[in-house]
Amino acid sequence: MAKGDFLGEFEQLIMLAVLRLAADAYGMEIRREIAARTGRDASIGAVYATLDRLESKGLVRSKEIAPEGEKGRLRKQYRVTPQGARALALTHEAAARMWDGVEVPGL
Repeated sequence: MAKGDFLGEFEQLIMLAVLRLAADAYGMEIRREIAARTGRDASIGAVYATLDRLESKGLVRSKEIAPEGEKGRLRKQYRVTPQGARALALTHEAAARMWDGVEVPGL
């Protein structure tokens, strides 16, 4: 992979949350999933900015879902594309290779 092809830490968290949430992968749910699993309290603005960036790279796709009932608003549901799944796997594999054989003092 080229230098710009690896995912950053927050991009990985976003994509993993999208995969975990499946049909419930909406912006606020993604934010909650990351907070619940990592303790990281990301702003909703950071979540949407990252989703937009990932979508522009073709790594996630979104579709608008109509609200249930008469009230409510359209929501964007996200999914990881095959290209996104490959990028996530390659980033994970690269990090695993770097960690292989590393012993961190004090842990």
